Amino acid sequence: MFWFFAAPPATRQLSFPYNKEMHRDHRLRLKTFFMILIMVACANAGDLFLKRGMTRIGNVPLTASGLQHAFLATVTSPTIWLAILFLIGFTTSYMLLMSWADYSYVMPAGAFGYALVTLLAVTVLHESVSPRRWIGVALICAGVLTVGLTKPRTTDVINDQKVAA
Repeated sequence: MFWFFAAPPATRQLSFPYNKEMHRDHRLRLKTFFMILIMVACANAGDLFLKRGMTRIGNVPLTASGLQHAFLATVTSPTIWLAILFLIGFTTSYMLLMSWADYSYVMPAGAFGYALVTLLAVTVLHESVSPRRWIGVALICAGVLTVGLTKPRTTDVINDQKVAA
């Protein structure tokens, strides 16, 4: 018993099992939050550039010549290619999130992007948003906040070593 009190401070720390679990949960929350921000930012930027690019191309008639013209205008548009790059970033971050977080967490938390895209539509694209739509956006934000207060993962992950055994 005496040796415990005589030990240097660094070796006196008691390690409780829940400290490791709390640290892992905190890291998972931060990692998930960061990737959701990247996912939402890429999705919104991609959608914004896609809207801009398609607005420049104009209305696309559903005829063979109209679709051909729209296709050629689309593949030669730098704005559309920038949109595609951002949407690839969205897809990549979404796939990464799905590898460690629950689907029931990622999808509702990612819905925050709907609020952001509505705000961008007003400020960047100068669209008019009705009060009824803003109420819907507020409800989405309330749902995102509710989901965000839960754990990103509720299921245990089976280690590859256990599967191989």
